Amino acid sequence: MKAGLLTAAGLAALLCAGGPACAGSQVFLVQNSGWMAPFYTDPASQYKPLVAELVMAATEPGDLMVLASFNQSLPGAPSPKALLSLRVGAATRGEVNAALAGLQPAKKPGSSALADTDLGEAVGAAIGTALAGKPGLVWLFTNNRNSPNNDQATALRNREFYALIHQGGTISKALAFPLKMPVQGEHYRANGLMVYVFAVGEQGGRELDRLIASGRIQNVITEPPARLKPLDRDTVRLVPRRVDDAPGVSFSMAPGGMLRADVDSDARTPAAKIGWNLENTMYPYTIVSARIVARSVLAQQDRPIALASDKVSALAPGKSAPLSSVMQLPVAQLPGKWSAKAIGSAGSAYVLPGQIELQLSEQRLELSQAFRQRMAALFPGDPLPDIFTPPAQVHGSSALLPIEVRVHYGVAPLVALIGAGLALVAALGGAALAYGRPRRTWLTVEGELRTVHTRAGVTQPVFDKAGNKVAQLKTTLFGHQLIDLREGAQVRLGR
Repeated sequence: MKAGLLTAAGLAALLCAGGPACAGSQVFLVQNSGWMAPFYTDPASQYKPLVAELVMAATEPGDLMVLASFNQSLPGAPSPKALLSLRVGAATRGEVNAALAGLQPAKKPGSSALADTDLGEAVGAAIGTALAGKPGLVWLFTNNRNSPNNDQATALRNREFYALIHQGGTISKALAFPLKMPVQGEHYRANGLMVYVFAVGEQGGRELDRLIASGRIQNVITEPPARLKPLDRDTVRLVPRRVDDAPGVSFSMAPGGMLRADVDSDARTPAAKIGWNLENTMYPYTIVSARIVARSVLAQQDRPIALASDKVSALAPGKSAPLSSVMQLPVAQLPGKWSAKAIGSAGSAYVLPGQIELQLSEQRLELSQAFRQRMAALFPGDPLPDIFTPPAQVHGSSALLPIEVRVHYGVAPLVALIGAGLALVAALGGAALAYGRPRRTWLTVEGELRTVHTRAGVTQPVFDKAGNKVAQLKTTLFGHQLIDLREGAQVRLGR
């Protein structure tokens, strides 16, 4: 559904036109205040093409999206203003391009003066009104000039915007992409553009993680995203470098970042010495200093991991430092090779899932110097890098590394059990045949030789010549026996 210029209150109705907001709901906010004029008037500007390409990269068929312009809301001039609302399909690219084609810098009502900018107002409207606080993603295209009512105290306004991101519980994850985009306008020149994406709710955070992992955004924006939030988890990564003194144990990284320990069934080494690379994944922050503790949770056992050093310092983003450790393996809890679990896993692997937990405390973060220089070049004189200053309350962080201990059992015990089972079946079958096979024996009764046909397990009477019962013949797997023999009876086995 296309939309004209609508109030922010109309965004919710547009977004929900195809159903309730969900993790597939996205709002794209495109700044068109006076400070953005060069991005619209410079014939070489790639502003609108970038917005269109990013919309197409971030969405998938069936997603619900709103494209809106924003500046600062004034009586008679609402902001944000919806340009387009639709469910993504085959015609979306053309509709987005058409909606952007007519977008120009906005003017204040009843004046020739260009509109001012309020970043916080735009993001707040997208989260609270368009998404109604439900999960989704909010994209913001801006030159970082946050100046409501042409306020020159941009540092103060940027801190308000910063507080909205870091202190608001609604935003679970926030990334920023600083881009080089030199444009020349009539009154001033701009060097860069900032693209923000805010994940609303935990489900929105998972959707953003999935989107970044897909690589679709990197096809449009090759610069790495700068993390704004969160700064207290997934800040470092452990990559195994080498393993010593662990016969029968080998470590590898499985797809998805899982650490896998392959253990021979006969391995009984109580511990493995593991050399790690501790990598800072918190671009653009340098970990100035922090204390580290680690532990493993395996086979329902929580064990500390002994580290050669409990400190990390001056670890730049994307860089790694060596970290040695001794990790206890739960070999005592592994099933024995003759156990039911081992027999059931013969020829494959018995898997014990768990995780390694890394805690950083007394953590001090600092924006990397290289990033500061890049921001200064893209946004000269702009104090917005303050938005990247870690909040005072973030003194620690954590990281989890999933691990699988895979015990490999040979097939010999299984083969032995199968052989024993077959032998038992054969013995039982032979016994059954022997039990049911007809048998013949001879009896002598009062001097008369008789031939008797019988079977194992059968007991039958024996009569004399006068027809009187004088004994019983009992037949077993092991032979014949006369029982209940009457006194004075002339009966014997054999001839």
